[in-house]
Amino acid sequence: MNRGPFIFIGVFAIISLSWALTLIKPIEEAGHLEAIGIGNDRIPRALTGAANQGREVYQELGCVSCHTQQVRLRGMDIERGWGDRQTMAIDYIDQSPVYTGFSRVGPDLSNVGLRLIDPDWHLLHFYNPRITSEGSNMPSYSFLFEKREIVGQRSDRALELEGAFDPGDGYEVVPTRRAEALVAYMLSLKFDYELDEAPTPEKVAYK
Repeated sequence: MNRGPFIFIGVFAIISLSWALTLIKPIEEAGHLEAIGIGNDRIPRALTGAANQGREVYQELGCVSCHTQQVRLRGMDIERGWGDRQTMAIDYIDQSPVYTGFSRVGPDLSNVGLRLIDPDWHLLHFYNPRITSEGSNMPSYSFLFEKREIVGQRSDRALELEGAFDPGDGYEVVPTRRAEALVAYMLSLKFDYELDEAPTPEKVAYK
């Protein structure tokens, strides 16, 4: 009796079951994740207003090509201060598309809203990264700003520019709504809530 077909079917069944358990089941579980809590206690917090608009600007500028939004437990992410815990699937349930990224030409931005809380810093950084980060290879996004002649009083939104970046006597540089929205998005990027299932170095060491 030729047992070849039965052996083939058995091997195929084992491989199919293994594939289903390692791929399909986690995808199915992650696809049914729901936010925890409501209102201000909701986890994760939903983006609204300017921050939501800034997310679109982030996408248009292609920032995801050079920055990730994914704190990994292994490696130096937590040691670098990019987060206190590993990011989890629930952190991204409101995001479409998800900007986890794949290349780190620049630092991870998952928690930049906790690391850099001054909006003026971000405005200067987007106008010209060399102002805030000497030697940075990030491109300037000065087109998100408007250089204009001062009429009457200087705008309270004008950037504090000095030296080579000074726009000149009688002129000022002010952010456009797109620039301010992008900053609002940067400040919204923070995982300042705890998740029981989120691995941390302490939890891993304890195990």
